[in-house]
Amino acid sequence: MDLEVPGVVTISAGELGWRFSRSSGPGGQHVNTSDSRVELSWNIAESAALTDAQRERLLEKLERRLVAGTITVTSSAQRSQLRNREVALAKLAALVGDALAPDGPKRRATKPTRGSKRRHLAAKTQRSATKKLRQRPAGD
Repeated sequence: MDLEVPGVVTISAGELGWRFSRSSGPGGQHVNTSDSRVELSWNIAESAALTDAQRERLLEKLERRLVAGTITVTSSAQRSQLRNREVALAKLAALVGDALAPDGPKRRATKPTRGSKRRHLAAKTQRSATKKLRQRPAGD
């Protein structure tokens, strides 16, 4: 089953690697006999589904999660392997979609307004007065 990241890219099923193991999540005694934990991996560096610009952006944005150019997503929250596969696919699609999304507008540096400076100083003065009232009288 191909993984489609809406409006961005479609990753063929042949590029996705699946591994299954026993899950420590929900399932009672059944969990000891079934391989319901899912690991989904995709090699970004060697993917044919990406353009060079997309590959560079993904490698840059996801570099902390990559191992040798491969991203791995795990899921063990559900009882069934099928549901965990669906969750893993959704996680990978969300990661890729977020990484390929254009950056938001840059923050424009501004100065504090005159009123905000005045309120800040008034709050500091009030705090100082409150602390002064807590001190012992000076003459004793």
